[in-house]
Amino acid sequence: MTNATKHFLTIDNGGTNTKVIIVDQDGRQLSVSSFPTDAIERRPGFREVNPGQMWRDIGKAVKAALESAGLDGSQIDGVVPVGHGKGLYVLGKDGKPFMDGILSSDSRAADLANEFESRVAEIYPISHQHVMVMQFPVLLRWLKDNEPEQYARIGHVLSNKDFIRHFLTGEILEERGDASGNNLVNLETGEYDGRLFDFFGIPEMLECMPKLVSATDRCGSITAEAAANTGLAEGTPVYAGLFDIDACALATGVLSDDIFSITAGTWNINVFPSKTMAPLDGGCMNSVFPTADTLVEASSPTSAGNLDYVLRMMTADGSKAASYDELGAMLERTDAKYTDVLFLPFLYGSNVNLGAEGAFIGLRSSSERDQLLRAVYEGVVFAHRHHVEQLLRVLGHKPKAIRISGGVCNSDPWVQMFADVLNLPVETVAVTELGGLGGAMCAAVGSGLYGSFQEAFGNMSKLAKRFEPHADQTAVYDRKFEAYEALLTALDGGWAALRDMQNSLER
Repeated sequence: MTNATKHFLTIDNGGTNTKVIIVDQDGRQLSVSSFPTDAIERRPGFREVNPGQMWRDIGKAVKAALESAGLDGSQIDGVVPVGHGKGLYVLGKDGKPFMDGILSSDSRAADLANEFESRVAEIYPISHQHVMVMQFPVLLRWLKDNEPEQYARIGHVLSNKDFIRHFLTGEILEERGDASGNNLVNLETGEYDGRLFDFFGIPEMLECMPKLVSATDRCGSITAEAAANTGLAEGTPVYAGLFDIDACALATGVLSDDIFSITAGTWNINVFPSKTMAPLDGGCMNSVFPTADTLVEASSPTSAGNLDYVLRMMTADGSKAASYDELGAMLERTDAKYTDVLFLPFLYGSNVNLGAEGAFIGLRSSSERDQLLRAVYEGVVFAHRHHVEQLLRVLGHKPKAIRISGGVCNSDPWVQMFADVLNLPVETVAVTELGGLGGAMCAAVGSGLYGSFQEAFGNMSKLAKRFEPHADQTAVYDRKFEAYEALLTALDGGWAALRDMQNSLER
């Protein structure tokens, strides 16, 4: 190791916010610059982003992060893109963007996903994946059926962070972990499998798939054009990177099945690394983890993003109904008995039925605003518990602890609620931007600074707080969760009727 301190820059493009984070070789977070991911909703269920605007915003944020850290572009030793998993970003046959990117919270293809999932046993032995509404092949098939002119123009299919890397380097490559989480890779061989493309009815897309690379591979350098947009130095190494699930797991030191990783942000993500794959009846996903283990995942877009929406919805002008300081104080002075209202956090999708949508259940004329807001917090944690119980059934025993990341970590009372609802210790790490830290660890290993992710974690991350479950709160939450699950079962047969009604009104 040289004496000069190494600096790594991560571009973490999430479904709600995009952040640029600079971290040094010891894991110190030197700067963060962020901007809202400007989603376009041209129709209900559609969540898109303009690539030109995204690239301009990224350029401004990189320059701001460099200035805040007191660094110039030549002092950055590696750049890593981290992005939301799934969704869809494409280039034309000329290698240039021609349509808006599709975010992972998009739900336009719900009916298609339901149809394919009903036959998932045909492909599970190949991809070891269930079908999700925002996966590449489902969205590609939707485009083929509904926007054939756009579909015919596609030359290259990319994940979010691979799309950003293309802007940085001009290279067109797809990282294996993202591809494996999109039902396009044979998990036994680690390569694309034509049978998967045939299953989804998009065989012609196989030739549009870029070469697969591993997370720590160097994948080109900052181009002159990218240097002008970002302030980074031309020639700076760029590494393949990873999707945010992997980045957060690495940053929190979730490197074996002793610890679960939870990310509570736009998405409700719950994972653990495993030496074996989850079976079909476990309801979980399997993908390639950067350590070469399999990442077992249970996830859905049912997490903290629901709170932001509800806060805006509660005011006439779209501003927030209460500040986060007010909400934190409300959580501190109340407990599990405070509200008897249940909230289904399905505003952007569901983890029980692809047609399920958000709802408050148990409203009375006496219900107060804060009772509804606390119900939203609890509903989000119940949705995570639903997934954690899936993981527990696969693993067969409880982990020693859960390490949590995402926006929820800004609220100690909310993290405590996770410990109480899950009846497990929950730990946080010192760095706030875990996607940025995970990206930096990827660059540190890729550049040879550290020999493994375990070594990188030991040098770059440390635990901050540990929250133990409170038995009295857990007992109340167990009763609430039982009612929550019973209501989901009761509603299961009604979601199709709701969707038919909604579709009739859209025509």
